[in-house]
Amino acid sequence: MTGTIVARARRLGLSVAGDDAIDRCVPVEAPVAIEYNGLGYAVMMATPEHLEDFARGFTLSEGLVAGADIIEGIDVHEAGDDASGGWIVRIALPPEAMERVIARARTRVSESSCGLCGMDNIAEVLRPMPPVNARIAVTRDGIARALASLSAHQPLGRETGAMHAAAFCAPDGAILCAAEDVGRHNALDKLIGAMARAGLDAGTGFILLSARCSFELVEKTVRAGCPLLVTISAPTSLAVERAQAAGLALVALARDDCALIFGDPHGILQIEEEA
Repeated sequence: MTGTIVARARRLGLSVAGDDAIDRCVPVEAPVAIEYNGLGYAVMMATPEHLEDFARGFTLSEGLVAGADIIEGIDVHEAGDDASGGWIVRIALPPEAMERVIARARTRVSESSCGLCGMDNIAEVLRPMPPVNARIAVTRDGIARALASLSAHQPLGRETGAMHAAAFCAPDGAILCAAEDVGRHNALDKLIGAMARAGLDAGTGFILLSARCSFELVEKTVRAGCPLLVTISAPTSLAVERAQAAGLALVALARDDCALIFGDPHGILQIEEEA
């Protein structure tokens, strides 16, 4: 599997004169079909790298199983002659775990793992989330350290300029695990899956995302059991509301110079007041 290809392009001079032909690295985006025990559940547009982590994290963040140990097996198969032809990910679950899958199964193409799979009414979309019970202590220096380190964990992003990143950070800001994908939701699913594979407890650190903060990303973070979400771009109104309802600390528009705290109900952020 590869996350990028080289495409031929023509450089168009705008503020700087000069046109020329260039080779540009672009991210691979391909349909990824997810099946549970042979039942088609979703088709996602994703980067076909680390698809086992994606499948594991998707299954967890969709709330289809209570823990990664319930997943009995994951098989990844290429559906076409190349990456653009698509991929099939077959996930094996015990029979008793299929009730939830069947209740939410659907067959339609989605742009990414958006968190709305199989939901056909507003009440289901806005269903209550489990409360966040984990507690950590994070300072402004920890957030700044994670932000400064993120680019070092984005090899595909550096190549293409078109990839989202998700990282799991220790409270002091050290990045312990990271994932990339063309879809911001997919990147978070891959991260959650990689953490489950590595035995990393989401309750012991915080998640940093390169994307804007939508409510689906809040829900995936909450279901992972992580107490703090930091995003580089802005949140939506529903993201703020859902984070507050679940007790998730939320920091957004996190940049080199400042960040905005949209909620910290349990005092996770150890931010001293400046005179």
